[in-house]
Amino acid sequence: MSEWFTVEQIERDTYAISEYRHWEEPHCYLLLGARRALLIDSGLGVADIGRVVRELTPLPVLLATTHAHWDHIGGHHCFAFEDIAVGAQEQEWLAGQFPLPLSAVKAELLRGETAFPPAFDPEQYRLYQRGAAIVLKDGDAIDLGEREVEVLHTPGHSPGHLCFYEPQRGTLYAGDLVYAGCLDAFYPTTDPLTFWRSIQRVHALSPRRVLPGHHRLDIPAELVGEIDRAFAGLWARGECRQGLGVRDFGAFQLHL
Repeated sequence: MSEWFTVEQIERDTYAISEYRHWEEPHCYLLLGARRALLIDSGLGVADIGRVVRELTPLPVLLATTHAHWDHIGGHHCFAFEDIAVGAQEQEWLAGQFPLPLSAVKAELLRGETAFPPAFDPEQYRLYQRGAAIVLKDGDAIDLGEREVEVLHTPGHSPGHLCFYEPQRGTLYAGDLVYAGCLDAFYPTTDPLTFWRSIQRVHALSPRRVLPGHHRLDIPAELVGEIDRAFAGLWARGECRQGLGVRDFGAFQLHL
């Protein structure tokens, strides 16, 4: 296994592949079915996540993108075009029209003191822009063979943000919709009210387990309800809008 990635077995057929050495601390998830596997996101792209996945399973792999932000698509180049999926609203972001220049992405990637893998050359870093062969829509079902994952369109953090949900297990793969940290709804392509509606939607599912896109892996499922109540309080005060800065709620923050 790569020293850059931390691999944790969540269930006998589910793994978290994390990059704790970087300040973003992103998580990717590998779900194994009877016929194929699903990889949710590909992380920063500073080390070969494809090799890690191949060491974990011989199954063919579908790579599904929660959203086309740089820290979730960095390793997409490790997989074949025909095996990559993205939400309908972010096809163009993944195919050459990402809304940030490479210089801005690299500034975020290299921010802070990070001991990158020895083989990583920042000068050679490029944003994945080759597109996706598969377009995912709200309500789609991904059949892995004796394991099915539902696609939820949950915009707000980005226009085409997707969560992935396993109804039989009650597990929500939340991407950047839910995690213990600062939840961003201040970018021009974000929307606080839409973010809240997506939170309400996943809260109504009453997930038993929530697996986040960043930071602490072991967040309580109740965090979804806490975020819902935080947005409700902002709405009641007329503050569910951009331009108000960071609001701190203890276990998480909302950046508006």
